[in-house]
Amino acid sequence: MDLDRTFHELIAGRLESFELQSLPAPDSRRAAVALALIEEGTGAALPGIEAPAEWSRSAAVLLTRRSEQLRKHPGQWALPGGSIDEGESPEQAALRELHEEVGLRLEQSAILGRLDDFVTRSGFAITPVVVWAGEARQLVPNPQEVASIHRIPVSEFMRADAPWLDPIEDSEQPVLRMPVGLTWIAAPTAAFLYQFREVCIAGRTTRVAHFEQPMFARQ
Repeated sequence: MDLDRTFHELIAGRLESFELQSLPAPDSRRAAVALALIEEGTGAALPGIEAPAEWSRSAAVLLTRRSEQLRKHPGQWALPGGSIDEGESPEQAALRELHEEVGLRLEQSAILGRLDDFVTRSGFAITPVVVWAGEARQLVPNPQEVASIHRIPVSEFMRADAPWLDPIEDSEQPVLRMPVGLTWIAAPTAAFLYQFREVCIAGRTTRVAHFEQPMFARQ
């Protein structure tokens, strides 16, 4: 699927009709992440994902690897995001974090909608905001926060073997993971990617807030 007007209208329409599940989570710190739809470009250097030889207009999702210097969740897969500042909306926070982390400045008009909140074991209530990023050819990682930037084709999240659900001893709910190439992404990021796939691409109302995180992601 190409990142074109038809795809834009499909995603915007499905998000508009999606009944959000917001979570109060009074004891959690509010945060937002940007699930940015972007052209695949020259692809991501990941085992198991073949990069196109030249610039591709195929739809992709912008993902980062967090810097190893960060105190929390170093080296993990992430969507650009962070805490919501006082007076900010989740949408404003998501756009600000996109600019701060990868140098991508977008207007409010780029926002397509929200997906469900996810409350993490580490004390955050995260709101995912879906945004339209277009080509975004000039991305620059903030070295204090981002080790690398990746454009993962949307088709990779539609794999028949996704998601992976793993039992965990301390919960009745399984840990959610999404396979990517020869590696995988864990919740909460995986939860946002899975719900995006279900709601925005497959057109299915699927909830994800109940899924667990692996132990390493709870710190």
